[in-house]
Amino acid sequence: MDYSGYLHLDRILSAQEPLSNPPHHDETLFIIQHQTSELWMKLVIHELRAAIAHIQADELSPCFKILARVKHVQRMLFEQWAVLETLTPSEYIQFRGVLGNASGFQSHQFRTIEFLLGNKDPQATSVFRHHSIIHAELTATLNAPSIYDEFLLHLHRQGLLIPDSSISRDFSQPYESNDAVTAAFKQIYTHPHDHWDAYEMAEKLVDIEEQFTLWRFRHVLTVERIIGFKTGTGGSSGVPFLRRAVNIRLFPELWAVRTEL
Repeated sequence: MDYSGYLHLDRILSAQEPLSNPPHHDETLFIIQHQTSELWMKLVIHELRAAIAHIQADELSPCFKILARVKHVQRMLFEQWAVLETLTPSEYIQFRGVLGNASGFQSHQFRTIEFLLGNKDPQATSVFRHHSIIHAELTATLNAPSIYDEFLLHLHRQGLLIPDSSISRDFSQPYESNDAVTAAFKQIYTHPHDHWDAYEMAEKLVDIEEQFTLWRFRHVLTVERIIGFKTGTGGSSGVPFLRRAVNIRLFPELWAVRTEL
């Protein structure tokens, strides 16, 4: 065993295969940007699933380090856009055609992260119907409680007044804000020393959502900078589609409680 063998560098470093002919210099950047993003997303999924397991066991404290790590990975993903932004519109258009219908919209790992964080959309799984294993895994994640759902279930088990409508629901559907949940978080934030783990967990989740929103916003700016308002390669409307996603709230009551305090 050596460094290269342990990391399987032969497989990783041979996975960049530009399709432009003759090969365009910047296509390698485009490929590596997305491949490394997928590796970081794999780690985010690994960590979020671990955090969910701890919440299900009513163990919040191990989640604090896990979610702090996720936040730092999100910052890495945010900063990566700066590298892609060195790609100018005139450079990208020279090899964009070789992508065909391939699009980041088809990233099953990004969709998994969205589902784990609670941005549920049953129609989103249809993109992956031709990949039976991926489709089955995504469907299972879609139907399972998100990390926020699990946190609310935990608070309910701890005796806080979380309404049944917020915890006994169809988890494949987007979560809807509830004033009673906001009231429960107001109790936590008003008396943090009585609910320290829940208080800390709430702030960690706000960290995650803030970084996720910043990533989305940087994505919009990068896309607009490189292709303007062209239609996305996967058929989406491009920038307008991405801008709508920026306004999505994953953990609405954690933001609403700030107005109530």
